[in-house]
Amino acid sequence: MAESSPATTASAAIDLDAYFERIGYAGNREPVLENLRAIHQAHTRTIAFENLSSFFQQPVPLDLERLQQKLVHGQRGGYCFEQNLLLRSVLDALGFKVTNLAARVRWNLPEDTVTPRSHMLLKVDIDDTPYIADVGFGGLTMTEPLELLPNMPQITSHEPYRLSVVGQTYCLEAQLNQGWKPLYCFDLQEQQRCDYEVSNWHVSTHPQSLFVNALIAARPGDGCRYALLNNQLTTRYLDGAVEHRQLTTASDLHGVLAGCFGLRVPASFDLDAALSRFTAA
Repeated sequence: MAESSPATTASAAIDLDAYFERIGYAGNREPVLENLRAIHQAHTRTIAFENLSSFFQQPVPLDLERLQQKLVHGQRGGYCFEQNLLLRSVLDALGFKVTNLAARVRWNLPEDTVTPRSHMLLKVDIDDTPYIADVGFGGLTMTEPLELLPNMPQITSHEPYRLSVVGQTYCLEAQLNQGWKPLYCFDLQEQQRCDYEVSNWHVSTHPQSLFVNALIAARPGDGCRYALLNNQLTTRYLDGAVEHRQLTTASDLHGVLAGCFGLRVPASFDLDAALSRFTAA
């Protein structure tokens, strides 16, 4: 277990001006649904999902000061804990009512598989109506918040989503190839930041963690989604077309990380060694 540290608090102040400049948002700052939707869209289109730090065996701190340094000022991305804790700080500062939640990932797993609560999402209440916000679920990250409305398909700028309900448990599903695929399941029990510290420590350091063993990046684009797994770039278009590209040089990999995902790759991250690792695997 990670030791208790100042990283478990949100003592730093969010720099809203820098954040909004980073995501290209120039709207007003009232805590209303229209603005939540616009901020959510701008965030997901700009700040890519990625795990460069854990893949290259670097720490993944969750304190707000270092989250801003990395995702806002450093032109990097991150995974769910980083992305949604940053968004949570923004929404708090704007006056939204936000609750931290946790989910069990169900994507591409057998129905009877039990997974830990390793994913973070947010519940945002606006005028007594609850919504789910989540800017950190990789290749199927919601581009817009969803109303917490059972069994009703909701249209977004990308895939339709719906929330099925069994008892007190919600399951988020996305419509892909005319079928509904489960992404993750959650309930409405509030989570504390220390809960995320434990899960974050596990996924960023465990020898068998996907985030330690594979290089991953994802970002929704105009009419498509970009996804990188090691040196395989996939572009999936909303009309069903799919393009695949294998990256064979460090220059190719760097170009895709910078171009498709808008990332500034630290010079200390050895992409040549990463490509050798993929080949050996």
